Amino acid sequence: MLSPDQSHIAVSHHTCEDGQSRIYILPLQGGHPVLITPMAPSYLHGWSPDGSTLAYCAERNGEYDIYTIPANGGVETRLTDAPGLNDGPEYSPDGRFIWFNSVRTGLMQIWRMKADGSEQTQVTFDDRNNWFPHVSPDGQWVAYLSYLKDDVAPGDHPPNKNVEIRLISSLGGECRTLVKLFGGQGTINVNSWSPDSRQLAFVSYKPRN
Repeated sequence: MLSPDQSHIAVSHHTCEDGQSRIYILPLQGGHPVLITPMAPSYLHGWSPDGSTLAYCAERNGEYDIYTIPANGGVETRLTDAPGLNDGPEYSPDGRFIWFNSVRTGLMQIWRMKADGSEQTQVTFDDRNNWFPHVSPDGQWVAYLSYLKDDVAPGDHPPNKNVEIRLISSLGGECRTLVKLFGGQGTINVNSWSPDSRQLAFVSYKPRN
């Protein structure tokens, strides 16, 4: 994931000592990676617009929640504490909000909170399992990955499924389907909006025979 000033890249890396994911930052032009999250597992999803903070999903004491940490390292801050999986945190372009997905109401749904973790608010309410909200650069739209309810467990996002990429206004309201495809895990895990907010990149794939 590129830093907002495009000088560095942050990655989730499964380290050799225990095979668990940790977050590192390294110069875009190459160099030595710097460990940001000594605790594992930690899965990177968002970088604040001002470049100061990373947002990620992490498992601590058996619970998966949303955390933030200074981009140069330091003490992590837990933002969610609802039982069950909370995942996919991504900052809004103005940095005021973090969008995420949570299974706390039974199915996986899209949520939004203020950047400090307050005012956690459910945004989608359909009979599906919805993952990985990605906010358009102009802040008007949120695209996300959607599984049919009976195709997956609410806390799982496997590959090789019939899925949809759906769209909702950042103000909430009705959702609509952009495309139906075969994919799942890896289709749209990170933000892939074009800078002008007019196009969206994604990955569709088929299993080998």
